[in-house]
Amino acid sequence: MYISNLKRVTLELGGKSPSLIFPDAEIENALTHHSQNFLFNTGQACIAASRTFVHEDIADDFIKQLKVRFEQLSHAVGAPEGDKTSIGPLADGKQFERVMQFFEIGKTEAELVTGGVRKGDSGYYVEPTIFLNPKDDARIYREEIFGPVITIRTFKTEEEAIKLANDTAFGLSACIFTASIPRALRLARQIESGNVNINTSQVFGPNVPFGGYKQSGLGREGGKAGLMNYLEAKTIRIK
Repeated sequence: MYISNLKRVTLELGGKSPSLIFPDAEIENALTHHSQNFLFNTGQACIAASRTFVHEDIADDFIKQLKVRFEQLSHAVGAPEGDKTSIGPLADGKQFERVMQFFEIGKTEAELVTGGVRKGDSGYYVEPTIFLNPKDDARIYREEIFGPVITIRTFKTEEEAIKLANDTAFGLSACIFTASIPRALRLARQIESGNVNINTSQVFGPNVPFGGYKQSGLGREGGKAGLMNYLEAKTIRIK
């Protein structure tokens, strides 16, 4: 009789994913991926690029345009069955209270660009929110909020961008927006993340592994790496 309490586990945990936007990026594409794509499932996605880093040369224009998009999408927050709804409610009352608490915390840690309040008088609806220049130790910058909240900081060099991207306990997903594929691949090798997406937000596929570094998880799902979790290795020696 074979008895064991050794359980195999694959853990896909949280994230606080970085996104790097360079001056040569296709701005309309970057704006799309940081607005409606970022707000997928009301921001309740562990792969959401909630720490966005924009090169200082384009930061003012990018933030201005992103603010416009967030405020436009705020009008599309509503009941899931609504014809004009693009962004639904948070998962439940507990998550709603958590996000509302982070709104208030964030207002003391960074500059509120837009949002940061409840949407309407009932239900678990909140406005899409942008915070600018959070402090290094800011909770909205460090902790996974799991809501429609994005933080933005600026950078000058590739080296600074990598340092900012990797300065987190998580490592699930990351994004790089640039017209230079050599640059993107050079940076992708340096980012401590299980997934790096170039000129797009997170993409999934059953033929490629998905999982995280550091506190973002253990093991992989999908692809050959995912299949290996179901196999036993055996060594046979012949002399």
